[in-house]
Amino acid sequence: MLLIKNGRVVDPVTNTDEVMDVLIKDRKIIKTGKELNAENAEIIDATGLVVAPGLVDAHVHFRDPGFTYKEDIESGAKAAAKGGVTTVILMANTKPVVDNPDTLRYVQEKGEKTGIHVLQTSTVTKGLKGKELVDMDEMASLGAAGFTDDGIPILDENILHEALIKAKELDLPVSLHEEDPYFIKQPGVNMGEVSEKLGYGGASRTAEDIMTARDCIMALDTGASVCIQHISSKNSVELVRTAKKLGADVHAEATPHHFTLTEEAVIKYGTNARMNPPVRTEDDRQAIIGGIKDGTIDMIVTDHAPHSDEEKARPMESAPSGITGIETSLALGIKMLVKTGEISLMKLIELMSTNPAKFYRMIPGSIEEGNVADLIIFGEDENWVADHFESKASNTPFKGWTLPGRIHYTICDGKIIYRA
Repeated sequence: MLLIKNGRVVDPVTNTDEVMDVLIKDRKIIKTGKELNAENAEIIDATGLVVAPGLVDAHVHFRDPGFTYKEDIESGAKAAAKGGVTTVILMANTKPVVDNPDTLRYVQEKGEKTGIHVLQTSTVTKGLKGKELVDMDEMASLGAAGFTDDGIPILDENILHEALIKAKELDLPVSLHEEDPYFIKQPGVNMGEVSEKLGYGGASRTAEDIMTARDCIMALDTGASVCIQHISSKNSVELVRTAKKLGADVHAEATPHHFTLTEEAVIKYGTNARMNPPVRTEDDRQAIIGGIKDGTIDMIVTDHAPHSDEEKARPMESAPSGITGIETSLALGIKMLVKTGEISLMKLIELMSTNPAKFYRMIPGSIEEGNVADLIIFGEDENWVADHFESKASNTPFKGWTLPGRIHYTICDGKIIYRA
């Protein structure tokens, strides 16, 4: 048994924000209230700390199978636990890609041996080639959490339309990487002032906008549940806002790096600020924050993308895109959104736990009697330095940053899986 005493429970599902005790036994929360006692329980004194549902990171790369020198399911799960994440949704661009039952089962079986909940998406198209749909019925029946060709845009609208119709029938979501290569001279850096300074071609905002517009209308047409992944463009934010007003079941993710950094970060951090889509201008960053505030953007995810030091040490044009982020996401949300007064802590937890769970057809975590005990305990105002990572990789511009929101405990299925 675990007894959490005197924590500030912040739970978007029940709209609770009050100091109370939480008693956990056999995976479940069995009692909440004031001045609880229990014999033989391990007591966690959470005085001055926040107790919240475990985070759900709905956009993660654990690189397993195929690229386990960057990350594997075990190391990724440890990084997730340190970041307060109790559930991850893994992307399908592994090697082999997750477009078949064997690879799906491999990830699921390995994930079950970790301390967190590991869910795996299926690709939309076979081999990520954009030419032929996977057997969506089969992959759904085996427990695929949804469908995505993340990392690669689906350019053939006929293929995508067919996929959305099938996904609607299966009641599973489709998440889309929106970058038309026609409008990208060189990836990973915004096409603008910084790319000009660097003599680097860059990726135009139009690359994202044109596909976001198409896919918002596709979602409206099919009724499918669609997510615009890692949104980076102010225009795309407005397009999603309009699609929602029209009645489309469209959702959008924002990453901490897109609401924290601008294109200037590439000059300061080099390839550790190279990602697809790129961080853009201050106008784009502010539009993303605006979209978070008004509900246009309804999920905060990391796009945790580990790479080796050797890979990131290459020149900008040949280094891989992507940064790690699962261990710093809550902290950056607190720093950039809560401490600045943009949103409440309750809203942040909703964006990082409740909404991603709903989108992927899970019951959202809640600190209520009878619920599975997936929760985190952290100091909202307590600073820490991002200088040690459980991930195999540390390709992040946030390395060395002093951040708020130090996580003391992560509890999954009633078990402590991380303690500071």
